[in-house]
Amino acid sequence: MLRRLGIRNYALIEGVDVEFGPGMTVITGETGSGKSIMLGALSLLTGGRADSRVVAGGKSRIEATFEDVDPEMRQLFEERGIEWVEYDDAAGTGTRNEVTIRREIAAEGRSKIYINDTPVTLATLAAIGPKLVYIHSQHANAGLSDEAEQLHVVDVFSGALAQLEDYRRDFRRFAALRRDIDRVKERNAKNRENEEFLRFQCGQLDALKPKKGELTEIEKRYEVLSDADEIKQRLASLAALFGSGDRGMLGDVAEARGIVDKIDFSLFGRDVEDQDIPARMEVMETEIRDIADAIDDMYSGLDTNPAALERLSSRMQAYYAAVKHFKVKDADELADLHIKLKQELGELTGDGGELPELERQAREMARVLKEKAGMLTQMRQEGARLLGDEIYAAARTLGLPNLKFEVRVSPAKLTSTGGDRVEFLCAFNRNATLQPVGDTASGGEMSRLMLSLKAVVARRMNMPTIVFDEVDTGVSGEIAEQMGLMMRRMGDDIQVMAITHLPQVAAQGVEHFKVYKRDEGDRTVTHVEKLNYEARISEIAGMISGSEVTEAARENARALLSASR
Repeated sequence: MLRRLGIRNYALIEGVDVEFGPGMTVITGETGSGKSIMLGALSLLTGGRADSRVVAGGKSRIEATFEDVDPEMRQLFEERGIEWVEYDDAAGTGTRNEVTIRREIAAEGRSKIYINDTPVTLATLAAIGPKLVYIHSQHANAGLSDEAEQLHVVDVFSGALAQLEDYRRDFRRFAALRRDIDRVKERNAKNRENEEFLRFQCGQLDALKPKKGELTEIEKRYEVLSDADEIKQRLASLAALFGSGDRGMLGDVAEARGIVDKIDFSLFGRDVEDQDIPARMEVMETEIRDIADAIDDMYSGLDTNPAALERLSSRMQAYYAAVKHFKVKDADELADLHIKLKQELGELTGDGGELPELERQAREMARVLKEKAGMLTQMRQEGARLLGDEIYAAARTLGLPNLKFEVRVSPAKLTSTGGDRVEFLCAFNRNATLQPVGDTASGGEMSRLMLSLKAVVARRMNMPTIVFDEVDTGVSGEIAEQMGLMMRRMGDDIQVMAITHLPQVAAQGVEHFKVYKRDEGDRTVTHVEKLNYEARISEIAGMISGSEVTEAARENARALLSASR
């Protein structure tokens, strides 16, 4: 609900602050008084383009505060990075919310836009503003001709919103499967285009047969074999020192053990350790023998054949070249790449490919979607019939005796909204054929049909504040009264504002504002005044009798107001 509208330095308006209430509000005033200026200012808050020619005093500022906004808009605010303002009702009846939009326009045409004090773009304003206030003029029937909006209306009347959301969840999964299938097909097609090169690369790695950790081991062995002659000479020297020859430790230890065995150490009266010298000599001989055997094994196993060194060098260089050629981080990644290339080749030949399984899942999901879309179609057909009957009944009361109206549900390609196309068709004359409402000439008849649609829909849907700009043009008498009553009843469900020149409509307002302009010095300034009961009588009487208000007109105005109450 639009609670407050403030306008500064905009065209003929220097400063206006208006507080609105719920229900139906009427706005009246003479032609040229500034009603269209107010609408122009309000349209700027729905994403309308700014015109620097209406800027007065260097900068225009339009600000509106809405309250009790549809909670479903919270997600849109969060997606756009805008604070969602929520507070507890002072009466303790629950949680309420509030949205403030401010637009500032400089004389050179630049504008700044804020929603809840967050700077936003014009595109963001255009996405949010129309969800808060909808301005409908006599020649603006886009809401009737928008197929997406028509489908949404039918879904509301069908009670199909829950089923539609369930269908959409499956459709999103189906769309994800289709994307995966396209991705795999695209990858396979690309691989086929490069199959020869892929096989060549795989063949190179087949020849190399890379193994993780192999290069590290080769580099260690190569380092050893590079110094094999020197290492072997040193091992030979060690073997001689530890061996049993003339200079070998084993020979010396054996000789020492022979001497130790001939000595009785107990004669010395020393402790047990000293007496255990023969055993310690035996351990020493065993350890030295083990070391000598190990040195012999190393010596025997050391290959000084240049061919072995060449083989290691060749293998090592092959790894280095492959790492550079395939642009991988290290040799271990070559083994992973080899496996990957073989898998890709396997998929090209149908060996373990994922495409068949994805296509099977997609076929099953398509079957489920068709079933759910069929259920949606049945619900929509019933909802379309109900909607068409209600709109027809409402419009007939507004002086459209020859109206033909149909909500047609026809098959269409499966999309995220199901498998249906919805069209609103109408004809206003007996001999006319049904046509889409978007192709029907605009005018008073279409405005009345639009009013009927909004009146019917307002009882079922969360709708924004609606501003009707002289939709009652071209009607009078009983039809005007019926249009006023219809807007008054709409006000029971949503906030309605009606700019009108008809007394029958003006009398139906819960609140009544008058727009007028007045010369002030060398300027002409537009003002907005909220009328009390007596002022309403005078205003409506003037709408009945013209510039000279008669007592009969005042009595007629009282009767209209009394009847509306």
